[in-house]
Amino acid sequence: MSSERQVGRGLAGALLALLMTVAGNVAAEAPTWRGLDQLTDDERAQLDFATNTPRDAKIDYLPAEAWPFKAPYTAEEMGYRAAEFVHISRWPHSLVDVFGVITSSGYISQGAGVTYIHQNVKPGFESYMHDLPAGQVYSRWLIYSTFPPQTEAEQQLWVPYRTDVKNPTKMEFYVYAPSLRKVRRQPQPRRDQRFPDNAQTFDDVVGRDPWEFSWELVGADVIAHTVRFPNTRPTLFINVPGRGYVETQTADIKPMGDTYPFYRADGGVDCWVVKATVRDEVLPGYNEHTLIFWLDKHYFYPLRMEKYDAKGQLMMVEVRNAKQENPARGEFGYAAFMSNYWFLEQDLLSYSVHDGHQPREWTAEQAGMMFTPEFMRRQWLVEPVRSQTLIDDPEQYYLRPELYEGRFPELRKFTLDPALRARVDAQEAAGRLVFESARSSTP
Repeated sequence: MSSERQVGRGLAGALLALLMTVAGNVAAEAPTWRGLDQLTDDERAQLDFATNTPRDAKIDYLPAEAWPFKAPYTAEEMGYRAAEFVHISRWPHSLVDVFGVITSSGYISQGAGVTYIHQNVKPGFESYMHDLPAGQVYSRWLIYSTFPPQTEAEQQLWVPYRTDVKNPTKMEFYVYAPSLRKVRRQPQPRRDQRFPDNAQTFDDVVGRDPWEFSWELVGADVIAHTVRFPNTRPTLFINVPGRGYVETQTADIKPMGDTYPFYRADGGVDCWVVKATVRDEVLPGYNEHTLIFWLDKHYFYPLRMEKYDAKGQLMMVEVRNAKQENPARGEFGYAAFMSNYWFLEQDLLSYSVHDGHQPREWTAEQAGMMFTPEFMRRQWLVEPVRSQTLIDDPEQYYLRPELYEGRFPELRKFTLDPALRARVDAQEAAGRLVFESARSSTP
């Protein structure tokens, strides 16, 4: 056999091996998402595709079926179940909220505040819906700043309301500055407006009511990761009430916490995917026209949310890690532990960690004294709650959420600016954020 034929056969064999490897990788990376036409019979049995269902006899914009609904579920009922799990949990508690934002150039700003939550109704979304008349105060949140040091004793009092079409006021808002020794009432922020130099909006924190949207089933998917840590931050100390600071491997932090019983064998979480479109007659001019949610299939916890504007452009991605923080509430006791937000237009990344979360039973005396504007003048931190989850260096910041490119392509259409695309690709290659400036070394 000639040497030329031997070389040719060698190249052919190498090419065949390469093709087989590629084919194997493609098979291993089979799509996790499925549209409605690809669902299994068991999945379809869990779903009610009706869009016009009976209404509640007393409140005509609520579903008639008794809470917490039963299978088969409509998309609207899934949206209502997801509303149980807002950023600030629907039960009395205390925690320290550690938060921050980083720019594409690596500038990082962080803060922390001890937060006390009181509610005027029983815990849970059912009480919010049925036990509280629209236009009445729903809850009170007292926030005492502890970091950075120059903000010590600055305070805020948020007073959310139960809203509906005729009662659109969402919140009263008070601030206290020690330098002025005055409490000032602030105008309610525009609900779809981002906080200054942050990725999240007012509604991302306070929550949205499901009757403000029209709901549609999209399909099913699997989420393997939500909040992602860089390879520069292998451990984290978490404040666990009763145990102190617990050193935790960041690779071991799961999307639904350690006690969630429905993880797949590969560690992923099976999710329903639903679309919520703003009802213009309820929220006229609302900028966040479409929301897409990934809800775990069993409790309907929102592990991922995407926002799209009226032109269909992707605006923001939010991902969460949850934990079972209130075992007495069973499946409704899951709470936001870590939340990451990515505002694509400016490539802003914000985070929030709810550390030291502890359910509370405030006495009538505590509730009447603490959760008032006048109390802030005392500059009294009732009970300190501490955290060690602040980020020491920009290169230890959380990764941008995954884009899930290719999933539900008829619904999710977006393009990235070339510079942003380059940073995203560099992040994935390096396993950490790579910034615009020369501050960070190249991967």
